[in-house]
Amino acid sequence: MQNAIIALVGLSILLLLLAMHYKRKLDTLRDILEDERTRQRSLSTVYGRISEQWFPLMDRYPYDSQSFRFIGTPVDGIQFEEDRIVFCEFKTNQSALSPLQRQIKRLVETKQVYWEEFNFTAE
Repeated sequence: MQNAIIALVGLSILLLLLAMHYKRKLDTLRDILEDERTRQRSLSTVYGRISEQWFPLMDRYPYDSQSFRFIGTPVDGIQFEEDRIVFCEFKTNQSALSPLQRQIKRLVETKQVYWEEFNFTAE
């Protein structure tokens, strides 16, 4: 009976050590996976930022790219046409508008966009 208890305790300790070992391995793999996900998001962001500067030069861009002005943030740029001004936001893959971009879109759609002119004179 005592041998069985010792064997059971030994087996329990062995299982506990194995569980701890594999938990450490799992934690390490989770960290590696999270680092890779972060790296992928970063690469995706860099790709998007580079791409958005080239989109106005592509054949699929419906306007004259000479009249496009890149801003970068909070919208990618502004297209100046004879009869209108167009705020442009380019998206790649599954990217979506940010909350600020959605707010700007709403302001444009509800015609809450104004012209103001400021004149400064040297004193």
